[in-house]
Amino acid sequence: MTEIKLCVTESADAVLVEQISKKLNIKPQDEAEMDDSLYLKVDESGVSLKKGKLEMQGDFSKLLNRVKPGKISQEILLKAAKFKGATKVLKAIDATAGMGEDSFILAAAGFDVTLFEKDPIIGILLEDALRRASRDEELSKIVARMHFMEGDSIEYMRKCKDDIDLIYLDPMFPERTKSGLIKKKFQLLGQLEAPATDGEEMFAAARNVNPVKIVIKRPAKGENLGGIKPHYSIDGKAIRYDCFVFPRS
Repeated sequence: MTEIKLCVTESADAVLVEQISKKLNIKPQDEAEMDDSLYLKVDESGVSLKKGKLEMQGDFSKLLNRVKPGKISQEILLKAAKFKGATKVLKAIDATAGMGEDSFILAAAGFDVTLFEKDPIIGILLEDALRRASRDEELSKIVARMHFMEGDSIEYMRKCKDDIDLIYLDPMFPERTKSGLIKKKFQLLGQLEAPATDGEEMFAAARNVNPVKIVIKRPAKGENLGGIKPHYSIDGKAIRYDCFVFPRS
């Protein structure tokens, strides 16, 4: 695990601080001692990730405008994840959840989503964002359909016997780091999570679940995950979604 420090203010939730301290086995320090270290800051607003002048915090409220009626149908992800004639609540696994933004879009569209994140620090940030969203009237109904599980999704999918309709994969890949306009979120998260090298293994595990559809988020000009050619792709300006469909009899 990446070395990280913990900074706590007087206004921080004491129970939350204790949970994080025990989980990461680190003691809280004063922010003045952080220097140029990567650290988690816990204050009255929740948990944020900081290093120098960079700071990020999960905030699903920033996505509300995208999921309003009339706008949500424009989301490319939902065009890729679309199921024709669905008569039940569709179940999805986001196997590489990160900060959960794409899971939020899926949940807003009605999917029941299980989110996996194996990095414990990203997991803490994601859980905090979900916790804060659950207290918000507009967000709570959406995040109620989002269920976080910390751990390796590959191991879970290899053993999964649940009836899953969609598996969504968005692993971190080197192509994203080549732009000179990298968002601060990726500058910080990139220090926690290395580019994926297990594409074939991840796809094989996803296929083992026997979903109806697998959707993989890729850079627009990036290589196929694990070199596996999709059945079709939905293209955006900077990204594309590679889609695999496995109809059930």
